[in-house]
Amino acid sequence: MIDSLIGKKISMTQIFTDEGRLVPVTVVHAGPCAVVQVKDAEKHGYQAVQLGFEEKRKNVSKPLMGHFEKSGIKPMRVLREVRVDGKCELKPGDMVGADIFEGVRFVHVTGITKGKGFQGTVKRHHKTRGPESHGSMNVRQPGAIGSSAFPSRVMKGMRMAGHMGHVRCTVKNLEVVKIDKGSNLILLKGSVPGPNGGHILIRKAKEKKIKAHKK
Repeated sequence: MIDSLIGKKISMTQIFTDEGRLVPVTVVHAGPCAVVQVKDAEKHGYQAVQLGFEEKRKNVSKPLMGHFEKSGIKPMRVLREVRVDGKCELKPGDMVGADIFEGVRFVHVTGITKGKGFQGTVKRHHKTRGPESHGSMNVRQPGAIGSSAFPSRVMKGMRMAGHMGHVRCTVKNLEVVKIDKGSNLILLKGSVPGPNGGHILIRKAKEKKIKAHKK
């Protein structure tokens, strides 16, 4: 069975547990995903399943249309390929929902973070501000970026102003608070990368080992 699913971030909210504890959660619409293609080790060299999420009704190229017609499903907006360990019983045209996370405590979520545009060193790298008194003109300036005599150049990796955000990010070990299999909704504790409406990839995580405290 596959261990990943394509989803969409809906919004953040908060719920109360049975013990009366307030928990901030992110509502994620996980699936249903259609199986577009199944790859095996003999033909492709590895085992994987290509999943499709959200129907796409226009602007579909002819090669892509033929790819979906081969599986007998409608064109999908998002395609992702996930690895499969062991024998896969899925076939093209099958649907996979949020029920695959039943009994799972933790998941990894991968998405594209929000884009912040061009930002300075204070916001982008959390640099400290300069003095603001006595006519100082170096309040939010980056300061010196190179050495004088040696090496007489700017070193690679120097933290400077530039584009911030809109990068692939994975948040690991998010706790699954609640699963609604009928609506394919999953409530995850905390936040997930990306804006509301952004597509994410949800993957099962291994059980976290809790270390016992030494007496």
